[in-house]
Amino acid sequence: MVERLAEGWQGEDTKPEFMTAAGATHLRSMLREQHWDAVLHCLNHAACAPATTIKTLHDRNLDTPLIIIAEPGDQRTAIKALRTGAHDVVFFDRLNRLVPAVEREIREAGHRADHRAALEMLHDSEARFRALASNLPGLVFNLQRDTNGKYRFLYVSEGAVRLLGVKQHELRGSAQRFLDTLFVDDRKLLHDTLEESAHSGNTLIWEGRLKNGERWIDMRSLPHRNDEGTVLWTGIATDITKTKNTEAALRESRAQLAALSSHLEAVREDERERIARDIHDELGSILVRLKIEAALLASKLPPDLSPKAHSIEKLLDQAMGTASRVARQLRPGILKEFGLSAAIECQAEDFAHSTDITCRAQCDEGIELDADTSLALFRIVQETLTNVAKHAHASLVVVRLRSENGNIALEIRDNGRGIAESDMDKPKSFGLRGIRERVQSLKGTFHIATAEQGGAHLMLKVPLRRSDDSLPTENEEAIQQDLF
Repeated sequence: MVERLAEGWQGEDTKPEFMTAAGATHLRSMLREQHWDAVLHCLNHAACAPATTIKTLHDRNLDTPLIIIAEPGDQRTAIKALRTGAHDVVFFDRLNRLVPAVEREIREAGHRADHRAALEMLHDSEARFRALASNLPGLVFNLQRDTNGKYRFLYVSEGAVRLLGVKQHELRGSAQRFLDTLFVDDRKLLHDTLEESAHSGNTLIWEGRLKNGERWIDMRSLPHRNDEGTVLWTGIATDITKTKNTEAALRESRAQLAALSSHLEAVREDERERIARDIHDELGSILVRLKIEAALLASKLPPDLSPKAHSIEKLLDQAMGTASRVARQLRPGILKEFGLSAAIECQAEDFAHSTDITCRAQCDEGIELDADTSLALFRIVQETLTNVAKHAHASLVVVRLRSENGNIALEIRDNGRGIAESDMDKPKSFGLRGIRERVQSLKGTFHIATAEQGGAHLMLKVPLRRSDDSLPTENEEAIQQDLF
């Protein structure tokens, strides 16, 4: 039989290797020891029935092509073998079909093997994806927007129950079910964000509250548009309630610290005013009386003691000047009597006199501000000039105060060594930090950097509030209740 099959093999230069199996046991042994391209079962010549051969291949989970070789009169048996699981039938009077039949079935077996491998890879990938999606702290979703603007969830992970309290099939059945879980005020924002992402291709970033208003979720996804015009978002929705609560607590803490800082600043200003008043009223009057007494005493002293008396008068003049300067620095009366422009010009003169640094003040006339804003801007000028004296190594400072577009702009420049970003981020940079806090309390903007021509450049703007627009201040008890 082997010789007959070999003679009928046509179409290849190299003849295949044929091996004869003596029975089902021998066939199992051969299949176990070696890989075979095909199995040819010759009816009426094999030691076992076709069903036995088919079962042997199935038991070993082999997809080896099985071709029935039959006599022309064995058509019924051959057809039955095909129905049982054989792949093809070749009759002895048409052995010229054997080569293409074997080659075709080998190719088909290879295709089936590739298909099974692809399916296994797909199943493995899907299993890994499902495992990853189920372990993520949130909801993984595929959301589709069709050309009519309708939304549909193609996939929803198991996190839907944990995040929303809604089962997966409910969300896949209706996207409205997802919207129903959201806080009413946040639904329109989500719809607008989806529409904007669909039309622009920008990443979907949305935060909103759930129905009870106590829990927050965050959705993020990059849209993909296909040729038909539908848009697909594959992303994740996570619970950010703890983050939002932390942010709220942080904002509240910052607000309390800002209120405390304002309260302490107000207390310090009151203390400065009290000390300045004591220096001006008590110490100033004592120094004036001393000067009068010294002048009277000098008129009655012998000529040889007159220089000593005049020296005492000069020391008293210096003490009176120092007391006046300290009182102005603590709480300049000129600020309350003549306004911010006059106070800044006076401060520039005192600074130039005490530091030998040229200081020019250019202030617009007619600027009327409420007391809090005036005092805050004056303290900013004081703090900035102090920093210039300590760190800038400058020889010129220019202070510019002007009114523009409903704001008060304060600009201070110097020709010193400038300021680096690292200087602004120093942990103990309390001067700049205090300026920033004052500006923020006035709802203004603040910027400081090294100028293009060198030196530091400070620029700030605060809203213009006139003295009659200032808000009534809270009493001390109410402030302390808010703080503590």
